[in-house]
Amino acid sequence: MNTTPFSTLHFTATTAPARPNSGQDQPQVEAPSPAPASGGRALVLGGGGSAGNAWLIGAIAGLFDAGLDVTGADLIVGTSAGSTAAAQISGASPARLLADILAAVPPARTGPAGTGGGRTPVAPVADHMRRTGEVIAAAGDPADMRRRLGAAALEMDAASDGSWQAQWRATVAARLPIQQWPERTVLITAVDARTGEPVVFDRHSGVDLVDAVAASCASGLPYGIDGSRFIDGGYRRSSDNADLAAGYGRVLVLSPLGGRSRAPLEWGMHLAAQADELRASGSRVEVIVPDSSSLEAFGSNLMDPSTRPPAARAGYDQGRATGGQLTEFWG
Repeated sequence: MNTTPFSTLHFTATTAPARPNSGQDQPQVEAPSPAPASGGRALVLGGGGSAGNAWLIGAIAGLFDAGLDVTGADLIVGTSAGSTAAAQISGASPARLLADILAAVPPARTGPAGTGGGRTPVAPVADHMRRTGEVIAAAGDPADMRRRLGAAALEMDAASDGSWQAQWRATVAARLPIQQWPERTVLITAVDARTGEPVVFDRHSGVDLVDAVAASCASGLPYGIDGSRFIDGGYRRSSDNADLAAGYGRVLVLSPLGGRSRAPLEWGMHLAAQADELRASGSRVEVIVPDSSSLEAFGSNLMDPSTRPPAARAGYDQGRATGGQLTEFWG
């Protein structure tokens, strides 16, 4: 992982896999039209669990205090934890969001201390990573991977009593300062669990903002919306989905997972491939990934709520330190 606080690397170009044809009659599926490449600013917020969400908020607050307000982007793309952050910064100031994280009393750590000060993931998290890793390893291509992951999630859902959905929606709603879609263009990613089709929700999709975020963050059981079932947006193409910013003149990516992909490198699903595609089409792209202090704050379990305050503080320090380097780029 690149652990530099501010990345301007120009990666080797990789051809992206073709997207399935999702049809014109489903506006929530891969529908948005990009802005001209000559202008427009896009902010891409990647996934990364509870710690990643806190790091995103901290980094945005740090950038703001360094004189760079990225919340005014013409387009915001949010995936999984990044979808929560996208909705949060659309309804509250970065300073307030950061203060809320730092003021909260997190639960006790969920795992014992590991080597290097990290924490061992709790069993459900480790088991989820093992199961999804096996599914990804068995897949032949991205579309096959999404179908397999969706089928596995639906199988788990069939064995549940369904009560988790209402609880999950309430949990997501409590995290959002607004319940309505903002007027600006916000794209939230997910995957249709039944078909494996990549999905993008926006304010024109006829889906509540809370439901869109809950679907994008559904990393275990599939989340239901009007008879459809959806799984984590990180399986669409990557945990960042920066390709959705195609056509925008300046693209800033905040990637809690450092642009990594669990899929085979040759599938072109990692952030480096997306960044090169954007640059090849005329966009200027800058990427911020966690530095060493942020990675230490994350520990080994990104889902551990106790990591949120230190991750937010580390993200703030990183954003504050790097904001000046982005002033000319962001404009």
